[in-house]
Order: sequence, then structure tokens, then C-alpha cells
Amino acid sequence: MESTIVTINLFGAVALLLFGLAQVKDGVTRAFGGRLRKGLALGTGGPFRAFVAGFLSTIALQSSTATALMTASFVEKNLIRSRMAQIVLLGANVGTAVTAWIVATGIEWVSPLVILIGFVLYRSRSTFRQGAGAALVGVGLMLLSLHLLSLATEPMRASPALAAFLALLDGAWPVALVFSTALAFVSSSSLAVVVLILSLTTMGILSPALTVVLVLGANLGGAIPPVIATLRLPAPARRVTIGNLLVRAIGCLIALPFAGMAADALAHLPLPATKLPVDAHLAFNIVVALIFWPLSPILARMMERLVPDDPMAETGPQHLDETAFATPVVALSGATREVLRVGDLIETMLIHTMKAFEDNNSAELEKIGRLEKQVDELQQAIKIYLSRLGRQGLNEENAARSIVIIDYAINLEHVGDIIEKGLQEQVRKKIVNGLRFSADGYAELTGLFNLTIDNLRIAQTILVTRDFGLARQLVEVKVAVRHLEKESAERHLARLRDGRLESLQTSSLHLDMLRDLKRINAHLVSVAYPILDESGLLVESRLRNSE
Repeated sequence: MESTIVTINLFGAVALLLFGLAQVKDGVTRAFGGRLRKGLALGTGGPFRAFVAGFLSTIALQSSTATALMTASFVEKNLIRSRMAQIVLLGANVGTAVTAWIVATGIEWVSPLVILIGFVLYRSRSTFRQGAGAALVGVGLMLLSLHLLSLATEPMRASPALAAFLALLDGAWPVALVFSTALAFVSSSSLAVVVLILSLTTMGILSPALTVVLVLGANLGGAIPPVIATLRLPAPARRVTIGNLLVRAIGCLIALPFAGMAADALAHLPLPATKLPVDAHLAFNIVVALIFWPLSPILARMMERLVPDDPMAETGPQHLDETAFATPVVALSGATREVLRVGDLIETMLIHTMKAFEDNNSAELEKIGRLEKQVDELQQAIKIYLSRLGRQGLNEENAARSIVIIDYAINLEHVGDIIEKGLQEQVRKKIVNGLRFSADGYAELTGLFNLTIDNLRIAQTILVTRDFGLARQLVEVKVAVRHLEKESAERHLARLRDGRLESLQTSSLHLDMLRDLKRINAHLVSVAYPILDESGLLVESRLRNSE
């Protein structure tokens, strides 16, 4: 019975530590998430800045896993080079070790005060203060968990079973390494396992050499969750997390035979013997960073060979060739072809939505979400591609063309959002509720659907040909669409006054669909503005001159 209570207390304390870590991560993300992501993306211009960015991000988030996943996502989007990403994670590993060292300084007595301050801040209406409060509560819970861990592990000192188990591990370091690795993997936190080792060391039931071996396993196990989380991501993202796992694995395999010597060396330093786990944790990560920092270019190239590029998928970019940066005209041509693909996807979304509206076929709507996701991915890839092209230096004409393509991609992405979040849901309501539009209202909406698809095709042509006549025609059609929307709304209200049942049932849907189709056309017309502006035919205001 006593052993059951000890086990429950131990796992409860570890669970509280993990919950505190999650609270810190969520709170910091809420309060500083945008700044952290921006700082991590922009703070990697050089090796030192990349290391510091990874270090500070992990200190703030209390999670090297979170830093690894953010870094992997930035590499996937070409915002961070692979070499810099590996250095970021070296900094993240040191950041985790420093966090453990700070937590072990014996300040758990301030946990009630930290929790109280965090709770007061959390009750604020400010999002920033709520995030900061949640983070402070998390820190307080982490400190409290240390006290509970100390109490939970104290009865283990006299446990014959634990003594026999630790003696077995002390005589089989590879087994101890695997055991600690598994603990860190299951808990998804090397920090939690190091703190647990710290509690056992404080009780005097671990030999110094075994302590170092278990710390090595915690480091290795902490690198596995990011690899699992990125298995389905593109190859550039997988290279980052697998490379970090490889670095830690090599470090652990080299250090394992010298665990006893390392423990003796740390014992000669003016450091408390009870803090050996966090000291070994910090020393290991600093040494690994010093060794692999200069080797990061080699590591990045090796990961490119070990994790080859994925086969080009039909849903991904097909015309964004980075080797064309030396010839901006060719690069812009590829970006134009890619944004035309986005337009084709938008046309497919409109056609599916219109078919669902006409045939009451909800199966057509099931394809909208997948298509909209492709639109988002492509427009993001186009923006990043052209921003990188812009860094190469463009003349005025090419720079203007680049802006036109980006603007068109953004407008198409907005159109996709309107279809998915607006038109799709309105058509779904019509189908699910078995609603019928009046014959006039149905004809007005299908006519506007067809006109919108025609305008999209004209916009696609204008982007390629820059035809002045088509651009003027498209802007004039925008006015016609505005008139159609207004007239259709007025006729619909007239039908409501006449008490027509179909119009009463579909009133909100009719008006919402008119509004969304009008908004879509407004986004499509934007492609014509640069051409008309060059000709001096655009004015900033639609107000009529009173003179």
C-alpha cells in the first residue's frame, strides 16, 4: 500500500511539472507569440544571432520542442536556412539546460507568491496580462512540483527494490541510457526527467556516473518528439528535427563511455554535489554546441542527402524555381504561372459551389475545404518566393510586376476565404434545411454566379496580357455587378412585401450570397487597377466633383 502511495505521489508531482511547463508555453505564446515567432524568423541572419534566438525562445517557452517545431516550420517556408536552423536548435538545447539549472537553484519556496501574482494578472481583461499571468502560474506550479518531487522520492531511499533496480542500471549503462530516453520520450520533456533525476540524486540513491548516464538519456529522448511531430511535413522541416536528433545521439554515444570521468571532473568543480544532474545537463549541451556549431554546414549538407526532397506533389508549387533568381524575368514568369494555378483553383471552387447550389448536392461542397487549403499554401509560397527574389535587387519595372503578382495572389486568397466561410456555408444551409428560392431569386443568383466566373477568367487573362481594353471592361463590369446586387436586393425585398413564402424562407441567404458574390468581384477587379493607373484613368475618390 505504501509503495502505491509513493508511486501516485511521484507521478502526480511529475504530472504537475508537465502541466506547469504547458502553462508557461501557452501563456508566453498568448502574450508574446507573435513577437517570438517574428524574432525567431528575423533573428537568424548569422550563426551567433541564430544561437541566441534559439536560446531565448526556449527560455521563454520552457520547451525546446516548441522551438524546434517553430524553426522547422520556418525552414519549410524558406524563412530560415538549414544551417542556421541547426544552430538555432543548438541554442534551444542549451536554453533547456539553463532552465533546468535555474529551476534547481532552490527557490521553490517562492512558488505560492509567483502563483498568486500570476493569478491576479490572469484575472485582467488584457490579453497580454492574461498570457503573462498564465505563464507565471506555470512557473509557480513547476517550482511547487519540485517540492512535491522531493517529498515523493524521500521514502525511496529505504526501498530494496529500487536499490536493486538502480544497481542493475549502474552495471549496464546502455540499458540506463535507453530507460532514461524512453522516460523523456513518453513525457515529451527532457526537463521533467532531469528534474526527476535531480530529486533522486538529492536523496543520495544514484551514483554520480549513473546520474550522468541518465542525463544523457534525457537529452536523447527530448529530441524524439519533434521528429515524430514533423514526420508528415515536407523534407526541409524533417531535416531540422532529424538533424537535431542525430547531433544529440552522436553526443550521447561519444559521452557514454566517459560518464564516470565526466562525473569525477564535475565533482572537482566548486559546485554542490546534489546539483550534478543539472550541471551535467548544461555541460553536455554546451560541449555539443561548441563541437557542432562549426560543423553545421556539413550537417546541413549531410541531412540533404539523408532526407531527399519529396517528389513534387500536384498540390504544391510547380513553377517557383529558385535557380531562376539570376534572371528576374524568368522568375517572374514562373510566379505568374503559379498564381494562375491559384486562379484555376478558385474557379474550381466557384463551380463546385454553384453546382451544389443548383443541384442541392452537398458532395460538391466537400471539395471546397481541400481546395481552399491548396490556395492558402500556394499564395504563401508565391509571396515568400517573390520576397526572396526582391532581395536580389530588381529594377523598377520588375519590382512593380512583382507587387502586381503578390497583390493578385492575396486577393485570390481572400476570394477563397469568402467561398469557404461564406458561400459554402450558405449553400449548405439551403441544402440541409431543404430551402427553395423563388424562380426570380434563383435566376438572379445563378446569373451572378456565372458572371463572377466569367470575370475571374477575364482577370486571369489581364494578369498575363496586361490588355488595357480588358482591364477597362472589367472595371466597368464591377459597376454593373454593384447595380445587379442592388437591384436584386430591391426585387427580393419587393417579393418579401408581397408575402411570397420562398422569399421569406430564404431572405437572409439570398442577401448574404449577393453580398459575398459582390465582394468576390471586387477582389477580382483589383488586377485591372495597375494597368488603368499607368494610363492615368483612375482617381482616388468616387465622389463626383461638385465644381
